[in-house]
Amino acid sequence: MSKGKKKRKMIRIDAKPARFNFRIAGLGFRDGYVLVHRATHEDFWTFPGGRAEIGETSAQTIEREMMEELGVTVKVGRMLWMVENFFHYEKRDFHEIGFYYLMELPDSLPFHPTEIIHRLKDGKNDLEFKWAKATRQALTELDIPPYFIAEQIEDLPLTPRHIIWDDGNLDR
Repeated sequence: MSKGKKKRKMIRIDAKPARFNFRIAGLGFRDGYVLVHRATHEDFWTFPGGRAEIGETSAQTIEREMMEELGVTVKVGRMLWMVENFFHYEKRDFHEIGFYYLMELPDSLPFHPTEIIHRLKDGKNDLEFKWAKATRQALTELDIPPYFIAEQIEDLPLTPRHIIWDDGNLDR
């Protein structure tokens, strides 16, 4: 590691077979659509973002992730949800703390109502981004976890809401 560069440290705890994550995601809207992304090997979509790093604020995480993945500068808006998210993924039980923000995307980000607008290699994953109708029906059809967001997408909270979400795959 060269002098002046710090080693990046994502906030994640492996407690096999479980894992803890601190994930930050942004909801960016345009013309009645919301930006979503997925790894191409997965059947489901999600809202763009990623794991926070030690020493950065959650807003900085969104800014960094959007620059890394889309090459754009975003304006982070109000927090919508703080989520204690419990789910099963890739043969592991996850306990995730998720912060979901509104974000303003620049007009330079391409828009098309049906086509993939951006692709990139992110580590081992090939990611693709597209716009999805910001409706309960459209997000439900796309299988976007955490699933409560589809229920609230047409009436976003004006103040942050704390949600405890369990996808039902864990024994509690």
